[in-house]
Amino acid sequence: MTPIALDAMGGDRAPAEVVAGAVDAATEGVETILVGDEPRLKFELAGLGADLPIVHAGDVIAMGDDPARAIREKPDSSITVAARLVRDGVAGALVSAGSTGAAMAAAAIVIGRSPGVQRPTIASVFPTPGSPTLVLDSGANPEVKPEHLVQFALMGSVAAEVFFGMTLPRVGLLNNGEEPGKGRALEKESYVLLQSAPINFVGNVEGRDLATDRADVIVTDGFVGNIFLKTTEGVAQMVLGLVMEALGGLESEILSKVAIALQPTRQRLDYEHTGGAHLLGVGGVVVIAHGASSRIAIANALRQARDGIGRDLVGKVTARLASQ
Repeated sequence: MTPIALDAMGGDRAPAEVVAGAVDAATEGVETILVGDEPRLKFELAGLGADLPIVHAGDVIAMGDDPARAIREKPDSSITVAARLVRDGVAGALVSAGSTGAAMAAAAIVIGRSPGVQRPTIASVFPTPGSPTLVLDSGANPEVKPEHLVQFALMGSVAAEVFFGMTLPRVGLLNNGEEPGKGRALEKESYVLLQSAPINFVGNVEGRDLATDRADVIVTDGFVGNIFLKTTEGVAQMVLGLVMEALGGLESEILSKVAIALQPTRQRLDYEHTGGAHLLGVGGVVVIAHGASSRIAIANALRQARDGIGRDLVGKVTARLASQ
C-alpha cells in the first residue's frame, strides 16, 4: 500500500502532536510521509526516538489566508507539497489538521476532482445509536444547488457502504420538518430530485433525528452542516460534563467506577477517536482532521486514510457517479 502524506505543519498543536500521532500509527504499520519543515520534524522525531520519511516544505498556509490564493502563491507550503505527492502517485492519501479551506483547495486544485463531480463534500461521522451516520456537507460548500445535494447523497451512500458495510443506506434530507413541502427552495427542489435518484431516500429528517438512527446518510448544505456538526459536538461535551458534575458528590470509589463505565461512551462522542472527516469527490483519499487534534486524533485520521486507500473509496465513488 502506498504511504500517506501527512501535513505535519497543519493544526493548532503542530508539529509536535502531529508527528507523535504519525509515530503512533507507524507502530500499526501505517506508512506515513511527514511533510513540512525538515529540521523541526527531525527534532520532533529525535525526541520520540523515531525515524519517518520527510519531504521538506518551507512554508505554511495560515488559518487567515485565502485558501485558493494561498495554494497558488505558496507552492512550497506543507499542504500543497503533500497534495502534489498524492497527485504524482508517491502517496495514496492526504491527511491534514490545518486550515480546512486550504486542504479543500489543495485537493481540488492540485489533486483534482473526480470525473463528473461538481462539488467535493466533507462527510463527517456521527456516533448515532445503532450504527454511525454520515452528515455531508459539513463545511466545504456554504451555498449549493439541488443537483449538488444529489451528488452528495450518491457519494455519501458509497462511503456508508465502504466504511460501514451497509446495503442500501438510508438517505435523509436535513430540513426543518418531515413533510415534503417543508424548507427553503433548496430543500423543496432537492426533495423532488432525491426522490428520483438511485438511492434509498427516506425523506426529510430533522436535527433531532440524528439521535434516533432514522437515516444512515444525511445531506445538507455546508453552512447548515457545519453549524450542525459543531453544535452536536458542543452538546456532547456539555452533557458529559453535566453528568460528571452531577456525580461529583459520590464517594471517590463509586465515582471512579462510574467514570470507568462511562469511558466507552466518552470515546464514542469524542472527535479524537473518530479521527477526521473524508473529503469526497476528489482524485485521492483526503482526510481532514480537527484543528485541535492531539496525537490520538492524528493517529486515528491516518488509520481512516489507510482504510480509504485499502477499500478503494475513490474508485468506488467515481464508478458510482459514472454509472448515473
